[in-house]
Amino acid sequence: MDTPLLIVFTRNPVKGKVKTRLAASTSDDFATRIYKKLREHTRKAALESGADLAVYYADYLPENDIFYGTEAQVFLQKGSDLGIRMLNAFKQGFSDNYRHIVLIGTDCPELTGNILREAFALLEQKSAVLGPAKDGGYYLIGMCNLLPALFIGKQWSTPHVCKEAIDVLEHHGIDYALLQTLSDLDTVEDLRNSNLA
Repeated sequence: MDTPLLIVFTRNPVKGKVKTRLAASTSDDFATRIYKKLREHTRKAALESGADLAVYYADYLPENDIFYGTEAQVFLQKGSDLGIRMLNAFKQGFSDNYRHIVLIGTDCPELTGNILREAFALLEQKSAVLGPAKDGGYYLIGMCNLLPALFIGKQWSTPHVCKEAIDVLEHHGIDYALLQTLSDLDTVEDLRNSNLA
């Protein structure tokens, strides 16, 4: 299939379950409000990407959501940890005959449709693409072929996630590209430095 696929991983915006580090310094209500803004921002960027959309919810499929009405396919995340859940989402995309697949979360207020389009353009030339985050993780990962080693047996939420992914790609001889480094939003300081403040 020539149209690329954009996978969006989202938490259900339930008070007390999202942006817990931000909530610890503010309140559950405030953190939920910010998370809803982040989801709106991600939805806008996703719609500007020109890709087909597949939205994967963390806990349950809601009756209604901002991603409904965008012609997105909707799924429930499946797996024992984040890596397995991402791996299963990529597997689904490749089994649906997509050749260029990018996965993002909903934590990056600096993400734009242009950056997503750039990621897909890079996948025309390279086998993988990563968007490094300032905290050492990544806000975006894209592939032309499934590489389970990127996702299995990894520790998540550490400052080494992106570097370890690069090590895996290099170990397997996969040619890859890096996008610009962006900030995720997890804390009050992140919020102050963001365009959502």
